Amino acid sequence: MPPVIRLENLSKHFGSEVALNQVSLEVPPGVVFALLGENGAGKTTAIRIMLGLLRPNAGRAEVLGLASEKQGLTIRQRVGYVPERPTLYDWMTVEEIGWFTAGFYGAGFLPEYLRLMVQFNLPGKKKLKTLSKGMRAKVVLSLALAHQPELLILDEPTSGLDALVRREFLESMVDRAAQGQTVFLSSHQIGEVERVADIVAILRKGKLLLVEPLNELKTAVQRLTVTLRDGAAAPPEIGGQILSQRSKARQWQAVVRGVGPERLAKLRGHETVEAVEVQSPNLEEIFVAYMQGNNGTQGADVGQVLRT
Repeated sequence: MPPVIRLENLSKHFGSEVALNQVSLEVPPGVVFALLGENGAGKTTAIRIMLGLLRPNAGRAEVLGLASEKQGLTIRQRVGYVPERPTLYDWMTVEEIGWFTAGFYGAGFLPEYLRLMVQFNLPGKKKLKTLSKGMRAKVVLSLALAHQPELLILDEPTSGLDALVRREFLESMVDRAAQGQTVFLSSHQIGEVERVADIVAILRKGKLLLVEPLNELKTAVQRLTVTLRDGAAAPPEIGGQILSQRSKARQWQAVVRGVGPERLAKLRGHETVEAVEVQSPNLEEIFVAYMQGNNGTQGADVGQVLRT
């Protein structure tokens, strides 16, 4: 099946500031796709270009087979979008804003919105201005879902919500993917993303560092703790890619990928090495390693890299 989202060499700058730098990725249907990055990494810029709200300086974006730059209005009618800071008419009640929004969609919108109100335990007669942030987030999600979109785009949807509401929010995204719909989630809440994402992409200062199924990424990356024998200056070369590193006394620790069993066995048997501990880092550790580390260092001497 064709991708639900396709970005090709997408670039965007605001004056001298580069927001996106030749970003290319594809999002297949029926998955939870998470775009990860620190604040200011370019996540919201990418979403606004996808929705036809911003023009790129170079490259192109397609959503549901439609060109974002020329068919943005049609895209926005077909997707569900939850922005980081949604705007609501606070003088309306929960029921009234559903009725108002239904005028932009088909006949099935209002019944589905009312069903979602019940699902999320929303108080229909209360004015929006009286609701908690968590309740308001549920109203926005209900509005985004009520026309049953093929694609749901969420920009930092759980920012500022309490833990229980965040969990409920994200679990509903997993349910949608299980029904064959696609969720595109932009977030810097890495621990939450790890529970729900099928595919992750990491964006740093507008540059895409990776796009990979989460289970494959976690299998490929390891945290090595190498303890050296007395008198050893550095551990031997192990190859692979060193994402980040640190050292303390005779102990060297690195987050690496592409270091297989044979290389680990060779490392353990080296005359300078007293012990090697191998652990599987969580997604947050992997993310931090990509944000702070020596990405792209292939086949390096660990000791040399750790001393830099």
